[in-house]
Amino acid sequence: MSPSTPLRIVIVDDHPVVRRGLAEIINDQPDMTVCGESDTAAGGLERIRVDRPDVAIVDLSLGADSGLRLVKELDALIPEMRVLILSMHDEVLHAERALAAGARGYIMKDEASNHLIAAIRCVASGKTYLSQQMSERIVARVTGRGDRREEGTPFERLTDRERQVFALIGRGLATRLIARQMQLSVKTVETYQARIKEKLGLANNHELIRAAVSWTRP
Repeated sequence: MSPSTPLRIVIVDDHPVVRRGLAEIINDQPDMTVCGESDTAAGGLERIRVDRPDVAIVDLSLGADSGLRLVKELDALIPEMRVLILSMHDEVLHAERALAAGARGYIMKDEASNHLIAAIRCVASGKTYLSQQMSERIVARVTGRGDRREEGTPFERLTDRERQVFALIGRGLATRLIARQMQLSVKTVETYQARIKEKLGLANNHELIRAAVSWTRP
């Protein structure tokens, strides 16, 4: 890419207002442009395969699908693609898993207005973008100076599907609505809920809902 060629960005987020806001921030930069958008993982994969952007911005929650699954697909099909995760979900609980899946950076939605452009430039240059707090946490653990109580947290034992169910519970969706949105049976969702309670040591559905709301809306 020559110095005069703008960075090309694809946005994958299921909220039109969010996509519009991100596009305004990005297109306001003289050296950046949004070349494609999608509200689904499947549509996002197709847009990225066709447009071949420099950076793909992907939300973790994409309706019935998972942004993390899209990241894994991109890592398998287009390993050179630089993906920046933009999410409402707590970086501490999700960033490492996103990086392991193939993402190059993670930024919280409530920080986007101030740090989005810096995050895009960082991953576009081939570096990894995380908040300072998250970077320090990872370094502390790798060097043995972190809080050992954080190692192997119960949240890390949740599968991708369990995390998706947990996130939807935190957004206030009842079991039947979760089943409909994820295109699963109610019984399957109830099984996921039971596994989540067991892994997190939660005694009942009240504790499950309270923990999910706290996890989804820190």
